[in-house]
Amino acid sequence: MRESMTTLFTTTWAVLTVAKIWPGRFSAAAMNSHFHGAAELDGPPTETDQLCESRLGSFYVPRDEAFEEAKQSALEAAQLRALLRNLIPAASDFLAGGGAPFASFSEVDALYSDGFLMGEDEPKWFAHQILANIWNSWQRMMRFDTPAVIKGDRFSWLRDGEFARQMLAGVNPVNIELLRELPISSKLDPDVYGPPESALTKEVIERDLLEMSLEEAFEEKRLFILDHHDQILPFVNKMNSLPGIKTYASRTVFYLSNAGVLRPLAIELSLPPTSSSSAGSKHATTQWMWKLAKAHVWPNDASIHQIVNHLLRTHVCTEPYIIAMHRQLSVMHPIYKLLYPHMRYTLAVNAFARKNLISGGGIIEASYSPGKYAMGLSSAAYKTMWRFDMDALPADLLQRGMAVQDPCMPSGVKLVIEDYPYASDGLLIWQAIKELAEAYVEHFYCEPNSVKSDLELQAWWDEILNIGHADKRNEPWWPKLHTNEDLSSILTTMIWTTSGQHAAINFGQYPFGGCPLNRPTFMRRLIPQEGEPDYEKFKLNPEEFFLSSLPTRYQASKVMATQESVSSHSPDEEYLGKPNSSGNHWTNDEDIQNLYSKFADQLEAIEKMINLRNKDIQLQNRCGAGVPPYELLHPTSGPGVTGRGIPKSVSA
Repeated sequence: MRESMTTLFTTTWAVLTVAKIWPGRFSAAAMNSHFHGAAELDGPPTETDQLCESRLGSFYVPRDEAFEEAKQSALEAAQLRALLRNLIPAASDFLAGGGAPFASFSEVDALYSDGFLMGEDEPKWFAHQILANIWNSWQRMMRFDTPAVIKGDRFSWLRDGEFARQMLAGVNPVNIELLRELPISSKLDPDVYGPPESALTKEVIERDLLEMSLEEAFEEKRLFILDHHDQILPFVNKMNSLPGIKTYASRTVFYLSNAGVLRPLAIELSLPPTSSSSAGSKHATTQWMWKLAKAHVWPNDASIHQIVNHLLRTHVCTEPYIIAMHRQLSVMHPIYKLLYPHMRYTLAVNAFARKNLISGGGIIEASYSPGKYAMGLSSAAYKTMWRFDMDALPADLLQRGMAVQDPCMPSGVKLVIEDYPYASDGLLIWQAIKELAEAYVEHFYCEPNSVKSDLELQAWWDEILNIGHADKRNEPWWPKLHTNEDLSSILTTMIWTTSGQHAAINFGQYPFGGCPLNRPTFMRRLIPQEGEPDYEKFKLNPEEFFLSSLPTRYQASKVMATQESVSSHSPDEEYLGKPNSSGNHWTNDEDIQNLYSKFADQLEAIEKMINLRNKDIQLQNRCGAGVPPYELLHPTSGPGVTGRGIPKSVSA
């Protein structure tokens, strides 16, 4: 058995092609009966069937799923803004000969519109002042807005408390787990990836516990872990073979203090075994080593967040629901009416993503550490970890040990960490959706066995399981669709995934990732070991080494521009609890109208509760000096990058 290289620091891509999955649905006859009676074709006919339209562009999007004019205009404006934002960094990179790193922390600050502009403090004659004002105004327009994470505290990214806080209230608060036992072990093949035992041993963790014993910490559920080791390690050698990418597979252990504040205890950074590597651990001897260790955790987390939690779980895995809905449910079917606002635009957004973001050489490959192996990482995650039943928020929290069952709570679970903003706000949204779905289903399926005997509904669910997610058709965890409870549970999970879950992990991308110091998407240098040439360079100038490990100025601005674009709400955004653009008046049924009104009232009450929580000084993960309020699950928002708002569907 080969040994692994470990460093320790303390203190099926399930894409479905629409044209293939919807055969014949675009004929005039089919569209007459199934798509609002529209018989004419949008595009030229295919060579084999004059009644079927061919694709317009790289990826086909049916007219019912295409962007409305306002949405399309907002997307095009965001693309133009992203291009303009990159002009200055791209020019600087070109003049520097390519690959210019940040030379100082002030250069990072200069990316933002409120940052320092060169020469603005110099005295000027009147004409010079006018020209300088015009130039500075143009520079500010080309620069980025200061992201929320550093707006109130420019140095928050340095602090251990902020590093830990973002595991509960950041853009990816869905991977932290309760540490249930020691030793921590890998489930990977030891003959390929080395010994399964983690270097984060009982002795290492116990050494940094100051307030209680290790046994007490386990008993009181005070230890938590962010474990990306097994998902990332199989790809590390491939990733490190890419130009300009250096990464590890990481584990981070956290401790919940008596003050209720999470803090990092230890970080483990692992490389796959090689013929010359040796097992062992290295303890941080300087604060700069610790900063580098934290910085190397972020690319793991950013990649899993973007490629697995965001792209796979909320964009891709929902496509079968949408396609099956259009193929199997009449547009007048009550479940179609309930789901359609939560499925709208997703196919169009995904088509855009395939063309511009996840394509070969696209933004994801160029800007995240997995590079061209990103879709391989996504496919592996789909194969090994995705489960429909675990997309339900209470089930996910229980699985991660972040909640315990409690029948006295409305959602049936009680949080292990009370000040867990994503979960505490999310459970409010979840419960409101659940109550709407239950009442809605009860209204339309009031007869015994009516769910089981609904042929359209059963065909919809059958297609999701056997065609949409065919690789997983035989998994035992798929819920049955026999009763009202089954149906309302399935609908709640789908609506939560496309609304609240997507909002929580999408619209905070720029507020948190817009600072390359806070959340780099990849690193360019490994942490130097004693005896290596880079170690001496590191000791001589640790700040320069740290900055040279981050993405270059142009690489960082490219990621920032993309994150700013996807974090932005369009002016015509439809928010959860608000009327659809076409109104909720597709039925004159007073009971259904009352259900929607009650749901809207619940969402307004949740908004008020979130606002109160963000002012509660006892909740330190969402209130305090320099701490941005947690608003990602605040139901409504204005247009632009606001860090708040829950659109009804995956529309960005």
